[in-house]
Amino acid sequence: MLVTLLSLACLGTVSLAVPFDQLDKRATLSPDATCGGAKAYTCQASAFGNCCSVNGWCGSTAAYCGTGCQSAFGTCTGQTTPPTTTSKTTPPSSTPTASTLGDCLASKNVPIRLTSSSDFSQLAKPYNLRFSYTPAVIVLPETTQHVSDAVTCAAINNVKVQPRSGGHSYAAFGLGGQSGSMVIDLQNFQTVTLDTKNIAKVGGGVRLGNLAQAIYNQAQRALPHGTCPGVGIGGHATHGGYGYSSRAWGLSLDTIVGLDVVLANGSYIHTTSTAYPDIYYALRGAGDSFGIVTTFYLQTLPAPATVINWSFSIPNMFKSAATSANALLHIQAFAQNASVVDRKLGMGMYMDGYGFSISGTYFGSLADFNAKIKPELLRTLPAPTASSATPMTWIQSLTALANGQPLQQPTKGYDQHDSFFAKSLVVPASSPLTQSTWTAYFDHMIRNGVNAPNPWFSIINLYGGPDSQINAKPSTSSAYSDRSALWVIQHYGFTSNTAAPFPADAIIPFVQGLNNAITNAQPGTVFPGYSNYVDPTLTPQQAHAAYYDAPTYSRLVGIKQQVDPGKVFWNPQAVGT
Repeated sequence: MLVTLLSLACLGTVSLAVPFDQLDKRATLSPDATCGGAKAYTCQASAFGNCCSVNGWCGSTAAYCGTGCQSAFGTCTGQTTPPTTTSKTTPPSSTPTASTLGDCLASKNVPIRLTSSSDFSQLAKPYNLRFSYTPAVIVLPETTQHVSDAVTCAAINNVKVQPRSGGHSYAAFGLGGQSGSMVIDLQNFQTVTLDTKNIAKVGGGVRLGNLAQAIYNQAQRALPHGTCPGVGIGGHATHGGYGYSSRAWGLSLDTIVGLDVVLANGSYIHTTSTAYPDIYYALRGAGDSFGIVTTFYLQTLPAPATVINWSFSIPNMFKSAATSANALLHIQAFAQNASVVDRKLGMGMYMDGYGFSISGTYFGSLADFNAKIKPELLRTLPAPTASSATPMTWIQSLTALANGQPLQQPTKGYDQHDSFFAKSLVVPASSPLTQSTWTAYFDHMIRNGVNAPNPWFSIINLYGGPDSQINAKPSTSSAYSDRSALWVIQHYGFTSNTAAPFPADAIIPFVQGLNNAITNAQPGTVFPGYSNYVDPTLTPQQAHAAYYDAPTYSRLVGIKQQVDPGKVFWNPQAVGT
């Protein structure tokens, strides 16, 4: 059931039995599309619609005027004319009267790029070059008002909208996932500041490396996040956000304490766990379907004085599937061993048909790592051909994990790309992979991957295990559903020749086969997926089932119907698609 804005005021003095003709004495016209609640806003004569829905939103369709409509805060008899103007929490600009999208944006002085613009092709270039979409327009807002006006113009002209933060969507959903969408590129939103409570105020276009460097430089603070410095905060944090520090600190999503967001009706609000809690819930796990976050408010943590970056290269892992399966069973048992593993350990495995490595970080001392972690992890495994365990500062650790990229990334003109296909699997802690499953997995790699015509890799990251702070959060705390994972697996096939046509006939079946080797061997286990590794081959229904459990998705659909009934924020796998 939705946590409604109205329910927060049930203990107050608002009476829902006030006759409508007396409402003007008790309520004021809604300035931001909300109604009822402690402020007792009314929707009557609102540009958003005259009906106040059960969840406290003004609108004009049956979703607002039907079951549960609050007659004390608007009209519930029949539908009203859809709004053609928009009101906001700050004074709105003039009502758009233009007949086309371009004219509407021009009338609001919104900075845009069209296909005729000299830099349009560069701005429209996807991270994954396997895709090619042409947006109707690329908006380059400099203010939240620009974002608001752009969304309003898109809605009036029936154009779908998607935000773009760093642009790393595996399926180019930041470009809409289709041609003809409006892309709102947040590259001008680059603020990173810390307040007295060490909450970082972060612009929606900030890349992870710049964020990490800025908060460390300002106050030696840190956040959990991924290792690729060019990834943007937007999609990363609103759909999860894993890094080696996540077992100690949670996901990036878990550090969000507030969000400034533009909604589908053009209003912009600040949402927290107590202000617009339904929107706060939805944005943390399904952000691209619900709004455009212009500012994140993230609770930072003290950066550790020392981090142990460690790695072991294990030989002969692609000779015998049975032998490799036994090795993985040991690593899996190690990861679940509470006498050795706690939140201080971050760990992942990498394999590509040639090499196999186990690596991560440790937030304890080097002496503890060498005395406790290392011997138990390596027990029964082949002797490593290379090993390291090096104490580093926090920034040195992040830099070492960035695969040769500098933490400081360009705020404009970013030009890193790949051409690839990827899939993911989430292994539940309640159903670890069995020996027969690991055997089938390595059998597929050995038979089809050792001499594969195109490069590939698999990454298996430890999310769960003893004391994991990812799994410590209740599944109802946000729209991120995977709070009981043991492993999250990414399968990734790519081509080194990005200028040539993508060899889909070779790469996609092999990568799909990696997933199938696991799921076919354990047919009784439900394996979800991770939405930050979005898989465009899934139908909307398959994607929803993979990325959200049933109660979460049901709640998201209800919120979507209330705050974006016209599906302004859309991609091929968006909530409600």
